[in-house]
Amino acid sequence: MTAFLGAAGAGMANEAGKRAWETVGGLLARAVGREVPAPVGQAERESVAGLLVAQALRSPEQARVLAAVMSGGGAAAAAAHGVPRSLPASTRFFTDRKGPLALLDREADRKPDGLPKVAVLHGPEGIGTSALAVHWGGREARRFPDGTLYADLRGGSANTAPTAATVLRHFLSRLGVPAEHVPPAVDDRIDLFRSLLAGRRMLVVLDHARSAAQVQPLVTAAPGVFTVIVARRPLTGLDAVTIPVGPLSDKDAKRLLTDLAGRPAMTTARAALPSLLERCAGSPLALRTMAPHLADGSLVGPAAASSPVRAAAEEAYRRLAPDAALVYRLGSLRPWPSLHAGAVAAAADVPEAEAVRVLAELADRQLLESTGDGRYRYRPAVRAHAEEAAVREHGLAGCAAAVARAVDWYLRFAVQADYAALKERWHLGPLYAELGPGPYEDEGAAVAALAAELGNLVEAVLAAEEFGRFDTVCQSVEALWAVQLKAGCHDALLPALRAGARTAERHCRGTRTAGRMHTQLAFALMESRQDEEAERELLAAAEDEARAGHLRGRATAVESLGLLRLRQWRFRSALECFEQADVLLDGIGPADDGAADLPRAHALLQRHRGRALRGLGRFDAARQRLAAAMEFFRDSGERYNTARVLTDLAELHLDTAEPDAALLLVDEAAALLSRENAAVHLSYLAALRDRCRPEAR
Repeated sequence: MTAFLGAAGAGMANEAGKRAWETVGGLLARAVGREVPAPVGQAERESVAGLLVAQALRSPEQARVLAAVMSGGGAAAAAAHGVPRSLPASTRFFTDRKGPLALLDREADRKPDGLPKVAVLHGPEGIGTSALAVHWGGREARRFPDGTLYADLRGGSANTAPTAATVLRHFLSRLGVPAEHVPPAVDDRIDLFRSLLAGRRMLVVLDHARSAAQVQPLVTAAPGVFTVIVARRPLTGLDAVTIPVGPLSDKDAKRLLTDLAGRPAMTTARAALPSLLERCAGSPLALRTMAPHLADGSLVGPAAASSPVRAAAEEAYRRLAPDAALVYRLGSLRPWPSLHAGAVAAAADVPEAEAVRVLAELADRQLLESTGDGRYRYRPAVRAHAEEAAVREHGLAGCAAAVARAVDWYLRFAVQADYAALKERWHLGPLYAELGPGPYEDEGAAVAALAAELGNLVEAVLAAEEFGRFDTVCQSVEALWAVQLKAGCHDALLPALRAGARTAERHCRGTRTAGRMHTQLAFALMESRQDEEAERELLAAAEDEARAGHLRGRATAVESLGLLRLRQWRFRSALECFEQADVLLDGIGPADDGAADLPRAHALLQRHRGRALRGLGRFDAARQRLAAAMEFFRDSGERYNTARVLTDLAELHLDTAEPDAALLLVDEAAALLSRENAAVHLSYLAALRDRCRPEAR
């Protein structure tokens, strides 16, 4: 029973999971005669499981219903057993590293003894630790028939670096878990990830790790899994084999240069070679950057005060044409996770086509690295060099102006994409009326465009907050709503949403904008199972909307609070919230904002009230509310919402021992959803149909 509660709670990322969770809460409340708070954590799940088992032992009917709910599934994620191969391609020219390769072999070959197989490759930037991990993984692929998982943990900064929750969502997707089955809480993602890897032979590579805390949730003790972590230094607090990666010897450095530049160039550059080797100090990245210039005789002497990577960056920078140097400098002024040509063009105040050309040139010169999707990024030491050059050339005011232009570009991009992705919602930011929707093929394309730039959009919000551009912060956060609603990504969005809430609290309390900021953050917190903070944000949103005299926004905040309390099994409090929201909607006049949507808003609240009443065991009142909601959605032609209410009514009929009536509603809902992309809900309906069969009674 405890395991079932864990699976049901983890399944709340989708509609069916929320239904299963709500059903269990109502079942328990009716059985014990009082509301029992929804469990959070293992200890509370065990306590609730004890109550459910005790009631089942006392009542055969309770046991039958509980068994039917448990067998119905709908909450647990059924993962397909795919074979992910996500390791990047290895570098073509790879030299030496026999010692570290042998140590990786030894750890991989170690007999299972209950200890996780973990190795940390560490060394300074540009020394080739990432290349070593990828090379070994490609060479030893036969060891891991169940596949490889790879995650780059770098990000642009600590604020935009992937969190454990983000990486786990990516890994679970690669392992075949549908997006709607990825658990919302990070602890549940960890449990599912480790369960899926338990019987597999896999390699997991975690590149550019910052700390032990960042990678610890991603480490498993599964005997067939080998986790290779790449970091700048040993990670204190992580039990792992540490493998230092040092500079190449002069012999191996010459071999790499020969592979890259060819023997004729090496012969021509013989006189300059000692200086070049000293300058590069055994760094493969520096050697790769210098290799194209071996034969031109213009290499400068060693710069002892610089790291090899920075010295190589300076050498490549001084050879750039003015237009390329400008883009190189001004693209570096924020830790963007990746460089979009449009944003770089705005920062440098050049045409986008020129930015596209220059970015490719900078990658050819090893000053940028390609992310593989048409974007680029700086290595940290190279970005630091470019940023210093920008401050020297443009001054602080010029640099600030360049960042502002990039932030404005991202704001306009986000507004147009958000508008195209969700045209029907009401907007606050003035740019929506000015710009209109962007030229996207459909809503899905607009959401995909936002998702692709998610890290940069978050960084743009943080930059606007740092620069004191508080209107820009709020407009940018509002423009994240479509990607938040339709693509999930709540954990990645939290830094930006928190910035919006901070800005609202400090600079625009008591306004519609403040209400929107708190509400958006609350939704992300709810989906991440951070319920206490979500409740505080919804209460703040309701207060701001009340002070602004915005009934529609206040009703939304109160309704959302009710939905949160449904999930917490606080059915009486949820009902009070829905009734309050209904009263607020009644206060909206014919000419007021939101008047056109009132009938639909009331219908949704009727449905929510029916759900709360069902949890309280007030079945007749619940049936009346749900029937009213179904009548509206049937008449309006909304297939999905009609099917949702039909499902609610079917569950209610099962609660009142009317399986034949429930079966008719289940079949009607399934027929409606057969034309929708609703596989999870259809699966849940199939489980309900099984509960209606005579043998289940």
